[in-house]
Amino acid sequence: MPNIKSAKKRVRQAAKNRLRNKHQISTMRTYVKNVVKAIQAGDRELAQSAYAKAVSVLDATVSKGMIHKNKAARHKTRLNKAIRVMK
Repeated sequence: MPNIKSAKKRVRQAAKNRLRNKHQISTMRTYVKNVVKAIQAGDRELAQSAYAKAVSVLDATVSKGMIHKNKAARHKTRLNKAIRVMK
């Protein structure tokens, strides 16, 4: 345990930030998973609407610094490609 006042504050801040970051990442994964489920179900319209929501969540996650912009781009590209391949 830290003894210095500033170190104690950093521990408190890190705990709050960790929870906030965990929630944001979990939300992102849920939205991506919803797109994948819609693709597997074969429902193109549902997949497209879920994709639109997932893109905004991915972009928000990038802007908050949770993930790298290339990771978000990779997710968006792969999901969009899977939707375009659907019949």
